[in-house]
Amino acid sequence: MLSEKLLKPMEFIYHLVIALLGVLFACQCKAQSPGTSTSTAGSLDSLLQDYAYRAFVHPHTGVIYDGTVPSNLTGIKIAALRLKSGSLWKRGVESYKEFKIPEGIIVRPYVERLVLVYHNLGNWSSFYYPLPGYIYLSPVLGLLAYDAANLSATNLPELVVASESPISINFTNIIAVPSGAIARCVQFGLGGSPDFRDLVSSSICSTYGQGHFSVVVNSSEITPPPAPGVAPPPGPNHIGSKSDKSKVWKIVGGAVGGVVALLLLALLVCWMRQYKHYKKMAQMEQHADAGVSFHTARIGNTQVPVASAARTEPFLENELVA
Repeated sequence: MLSEKLLKPMEFIYHLVIALLGVLFACQCKAQSPGTSTSTAGSLDSLLQDYAYRAFVHPHTGVIYDGTVPSNLTGIKIAALRLKSGSLWKRGVESYKEFKIPEGIIVRPYVERLVLVYHNLGNWSSFYYPLPGYIYLSPVLGLLAYDAANLSATNLPELVVASESPISINFTNIIAVPSGAIARCVQFGLGGSPDFRDLVSSSICSTYGQGHFSVVVNSSEITPPPAPGVAPPPGPNHIGSKSDKSKVWKIVGGAVGGVVALLLLALLVCWMRQYKHYKKMAQMEQHADAGVSFHTARIGNTQVPVASAARTEPFLENELVA
């Protein structure tokens, strides 16, 4: 009976641990699921659409309005541009941030007015659009279209934008391509899946629709740095030149001279301390000689007192008794 009472709490703890491990495993699998980044990016698009629409305080057609993001998204830039669908199809947009939109843009479903929302995700690019095996050379830029019938609306669905001619994206903030790698354009559609394309030029990509865009390189193509210890060949300004050798000898000579000077200084200090000690001893001996009333004798280098012969002869106590 006692053993059964002891086993029941142990079984309860065992099942509790198993249940907790199951919950943690399920949460981990959910966090690592492929759809997590897509849903997160979709939520970000809805949030940025809301804040971009707030920039229309006194809205005018064809004017770019820069928006403000929440403080927890500092680093992301947004803007909004309201246009007529007919004007966009006839004339396009010559310059909208990094985007150049040609004529012939078709919007589905058709709306009388639309808003083009611009995103620059900055240092949040790899967080919302992770791309394993690749390195971002520029921030992720976004261009999404929404209905402009109600500028107070939120959670609006994106409109489908199609172009007869390519929309060009000039990445002005792009870093140099690492040695051995080839830069490529990447486009994330509304579904979040990446699509790789070649660059039009060193910093320009093209697209035929809306989405998010950037320039990346495959990390496996980057040439590793040279192994440590391999020195470059000597050149005209290499350390093997005469001027550099003379500088090295000057430094070495100065260091050696400094050490020698310190040693000489230490020896001088020791000699002076010994000299003071000997001088003090000599003065003490002179004072002792001047005040002594009994004979002295010199033993070695020291003057010591010497007693004269004893005045009384020693005798035994037994003699007094006799």
